[in-house]
Amino acid sequence: MSEEIRKRVRVFGRVQGVWFRGATQRHARSLGVAGWVRNCADGSVEAVFEGPPARIAAVVAFCREGPPGARVDRVEASDEEPEGLTHFDIRS
Repeated sequence: MSEEIRKRVRVFGRVQGVWFRGATQRHARSLGVAGWVRNCADGSVEAVFEGPPARIAAVVAFCREGPPGARVDRVEASDEEPEGLTHFDIRS
């Protein structure tokens, strides 16, 4: 079994009001990635992902594109220590 990692991602652009959080949740769950996603007051979307490195890379790649209707201008990603999350939620 591969080691679990954690990545925090901030997505900037036209990413609110285009179903970005729901699409991210669906994609993460399909990959078996745990974590959460939420809208931020500045119009960006923030997400935390925990899981195997290849699966985290896949969900971060999804965030660089976003769902139809989104326009991703910039993605910032940083590594963190995993907390042992077991499911993926949309936070408000």
